[in-house]
Amino acid sequence: MKRQILLPTDFSDNAWCAIDYAIKLFKDEPCEFRLLNSIALKVSSMSSLSDRLLRVIKEKAIEDLNALKDEIDTASANPNHEFDTVVSTLDLFHAMENEVQKNNIQFIVMGTKGATGAKEFFFGSNTVKVIKKIKNCSLLIIPDEYDYVTPKQIAFPTDFKVSLSKDQLKPLRDILKLHEAKIRILHINEEEELSEEQEQNFKNLKSYLSDLNCSFHWMPEYSTKDHAIKEFIEDLEIDMLTMVSHDKSWIERLANKAVIKKIGFRPFVPFLVLKA
Repeated sequence: MKRQILLPTDFSDNAWCAIDYAIKLFKDEPCEFRLLNSIALKVSSMSSLSDRLLRVIKEKAIEDLNALKDEIDTASANPNHEFDTVVSTLDLFHAMENEVQKNNIQFIVMGTKGATGAKEFFFGSNTVKVIKKIKNCSLLIIPDEYDYVTPKQIAFPTDFKVSLSKDQLKPLRDILKLHEAKIRILHINEEEELSEEQEQNFKNLKSYLSDLNCSFHWMPEYSTKDHAIKEFIEDLEIDMLTMVSHDKSWIERLANKAVIKKIGFRPFVPFLVLKA
């Protein structure tokens, strides 16, 4: 059965970078990629839109998507890969949500920002919204101008406060197995010792990953989490960062912080967000 992967695009260089990463990451996997473009912004910017003009906008989007599809076929023809194109009049978030529900999407792969994004922000506003709202689907965020590197070292910071199932970890396990990668679990010590619940979650995680190349790392809390994780990524030459998103997670706090001011941590390796 083919893996279902959604690739939102606004035809920016950043979007192309994410598409290129997804194609290379899953090069040996049978995949159906869905190239999605939302024309909602163009439509909403015009107060009175005739059916004819709407048709013209939609036809142009279809033309651009087909050109992108042809460009992909020329650059990296792969018999394992199939591409479909989708033009939606829904806003980007709802268009993505619709595709996830309708086509059993397993991964959304997207860039950190769009053509009008601001580099100084952790994520663009669309990415933040997707992290917070999209359910039942893993999100893989690719930094701007990132050149593909096969993920051989994957970092997984966790506070062990959330109980994870094998199903929730499956997207991570799939990538680990696909590239024979090593998973490095990082815990930043906020407490003197783990609670009973944390200990159980730690044991479960260790059990779920026991058949993989896995190591656990304990780091003292001597600075902010974002800087600690950044140092960990640099010191261990990490190729991908993965975290779990839930209501009280560090990702949620960081994403909220990111939309109101600059912060010192930006994703400079691909970032896999798992759903709790």
